[in-house]
Amino acid sequence: MALAPALDLRPVHDEPHLAQLPHNIEAEQALLGALLFDNAAFERLSDQLQPQHFYEPFHARLFAAIADYILKGMLAEPIVLVDRFRNDPAFEELGGLRYLADLVDRAPPAGNAPEYGRAIYDLALRRELIRIGGDISIGAASPEDGLSARDQIEAAEQQLYSLAEAGGASTGFVSLAEALRGSVNMAAEAFGRDGGLAGLSTGLIDLDQKLGGLHPSDLLILAGRPSMGKSALAVNIAFNVARNYAWEPQPDGTRKTVNGGIVAFFALEMSAEQLGMRLLAEVSGVSGDRLRKGEIDASEFGRVRDAAEEISSAPLYIDDTGGLMISKLAARARRMKRQTGLDLIVVDYLQLITGSGARAAEGRVQEVSQITAALKALAKELSVPVLALAQLSRQVEQREDKRPQLSDLRESGSIEQDADAVMFIYRESYYKGRTEPREGTPEHLTWQEDMDHIRNLAEVIIGKQRHGPIGTVKLHFNEDLTKFGNLAREGRFDQQ
Repeated sequence: MALAPALDLRPVHDEPHLAQLPHNIEAEQALLGALLFDNAAFERLSDQLQPQHFYEPFHARLFAAIADYILKGMLAEPIVLVDRFRNDPAFEELGGLRYLADLVDRAPPAGNAPEYGRAIYDLALRRELIRIGGDISIGAASPEDGLSARDQIEAAEQQLYSLAEAGGASTGFVSLAEALRGSVNMAAEAFGRDGGLAGLSTGLIDLDQKLGGLHPSDLLILAGRPSMGKSALAVNIAFNVARNYAWEPQPDGTRKTVNGGIVAFFALEMSAEQLGMRLLAEVSGVSGDRLRKGEIDASEFGRVRDAAEEISSAPLYIDDTGGLMISKLAARARRMKRQTGLDLIVVDYLQLITGSGARAAEGRVQEVSQITAALKALAKELSVPVLALAQLSRQVEQREDKRPQLSDLRESGSIEQDADAVMFIYRESYYKGRTEPREGTPEHLTWQEDMDHIRNLAEVIIGKQRHGPIGTVKLHFNEDLTKFGNLAREGRFDQQ
């Protein structure tokens, strides 16, 4: 009984040129024969291999049926499968039961099944590459919906990345020994660093002690009401990381970050110029308000010029595209990781990102949930911390104690669930300053004394932290320079 030759299997395709796509019918026959002969070979196949990876449509259906039977604990053999395909025209055309029997008779050793599976998967990727290339060519020649060339490039990058990562997200089981090896290496790096941090230093001693630095793969949420200083703190942290960047060469020619890091700052609210102005004020010590108005003298201008030279070499990259979609943000971060390296992503702020796909149409809460899940996935994928800013709801203003809490997260959805750490910024002076009594009264004197104590005081309330304690970190805040710094006093922590 001879096995039907590959050339007799005439796949039905809509377009004639698809017959020239890379494929290997013999490899598909060999794999299916091995599975029918020994169902145990199925367990050796990679999770990546799916029915759609087969070139011959009937082979795809046959593989799906075999997998279905095996996963249900049933025997998958020719006699059992005949009923499944009795009304399948392709099955009858190929020879019916005789074809299945031929597959078994000519089956290679079951140990070779994984090799055939890899060959089938690789050919499927090649066919998909050809399809994507065709789409890119057609889109470039006749763009739909008025897409710009840049938009088409980002869409193509997204397609190629999705193809490269297809089946790669599920890494399977990792032994405890392997997991411990990574943990010990992380601890060793922390031990070898000044200050013993396992993650990136924020440049704020008390915050570093509480968080242990910013850890790769973590999503950190920094939330607060308007004018609390969210953006200022994010800019301070981003610049501190970039300013301390140091690297060492590796044998393969790549660079390994040994201190600080390369930062991608997605400024969806501020322009790149506004963010640069904040950094100039912070480093030069000249008030940002006076800088914007040009109310500075020659000496101060010299300090600003020197500050610009000092900070220009810091690897802090700013993307100030407004209303950025989460898919585009992820594509740009991946490109930067590939081209220049990437150690920290900052997003200012989360609610200004737009979702994509069906979830975006389900409502804002579902859309924000999609965005936070995507940011967490991006952090894990690129192995970098993601610091995302978030707005708080107005219910904070209606309480006597206006210190934020987790329930104040606006359009929260899964923000609290997806985040590894949730931090809130609170400045009592912001609220106290709006209750100033009439000058000359005893109440005004008392108010003035209170303001003197809290004017430059800020609190970062850690409301959630997977890897450490919650609590409150007190920082110094210079409103003129919009700069956060270490508080020069003892007893910096208030445990909650």
